[in-house]
Amino acid sequence: MIEFHNVHKTYRVAGKEIPALHPTSLRVENGQVFGLIGHSGAGKSTLLRLINRLEQPSGGQITVDGEEVTALDANGLRRFRQQVGMIFQHFNLLASKTVADNVALPLTLAGELSRKQIDLRVAELLARVGLSDHAKKYPAQLSGGQKQRVGIARALATKPKILLCDEATSALDPQTTASVLQLLAEINRELKLTIVLITHEMDVIRRVCDQVAVMDAGVIVEQGSVADVFLHPKHPTTKRFVQESEQVDENEQRDDFAHVPGRIVRLTFQGDATYAPLLGTVARETGVDYSILAGRIDRIKDIPYGQLTLAVTGGDMDAAFARFTAADVHMEVLR
Repeated sequence: MIEFHNVHKTYRVAGKEIPALHPTSLRVENGQVFGLIGHSGAGKSTLLRLINRLEQPSGGQITVDGEEVTALDANGLRRFRQQVGMIFQHFNLLASKTVADNVALPLTLAGELSRKQIDLRVAELLARVGLSDHAKKYPAQLSGGQKQRVGIARALATKPKILLCDEATSALDPQTTASVLQLLAEINRELKLTIVLITHEMDVIRRVCDQVAVMDAGVIVEQGSVADVFLHPKHPTTKRFVQESEQVDENEQRDDFAHVPGRIVRLTFQGDATYAPLLGTVARETGVDYSILAGRIDRIKDIPYGQLTLAVTGGDMDAAFARFTAADVHMEVLR
């Protein structure tokens, strides 16, 4: 378990104190995929790099599985970092080394395994990331997605308990991003690794994370399960991320619906309720009519969800709305 207790980070620039992370407390449970989302300058990279003390905190306490990371000496920190793998946005591969040598580098530096043991471990890792046939190639011969897979294999070399992902997919095209996220999900599931990733894309959070913290100006402004935060955003920053991911402009939508008669509501379904014939049932029971103005069905990690914006007219609207609520459907009255 990763825990932050009132952790903060300040940089001194030109004689001035610049806060990068305001006092922050959070908890990441073992085995979770935890996402940090924010725009540039939000403080998410600082927070991530504090976990393995690539950044030194200005105050507060960081513990991992009960061990106070902020109190470790040089030897303790070296030992601790062997339990933490890191994946970088721009891959950080050594151009003069083969794929196999890049993956082997952490093991070679650790000096604890024989050459034969290292070769076996490297072969195992390249098979896991689907690059067994690329062991003797050099980074310049690889695509962006393949380079990132090498980076993932290298991060796993020392059998870490924690994997830190610093914008691991932001340099990749959508199809490659999807395949890398699928690989990370498999690693999390099969190796029981705790993964902490940072991104500026809500779609990345939606695909792979269990929990999310939304950051703005060095502060966590909203935090919770991805389903709760994604489907019921509260803070303006979170709402902007959701709107960007859904490519929805609420002001334009409001103008489009201005001429539509009746009450306008947004319904959000999760799990089995996503596919239930609820609208037809409620219409028959309460006599309301409805028009579907907008809608989508998608998934948050493994959970299906649906959102519908309806114009409701006639019948017993109060009874209809109560029926939606009783069916565990979240309803928001837009007008």
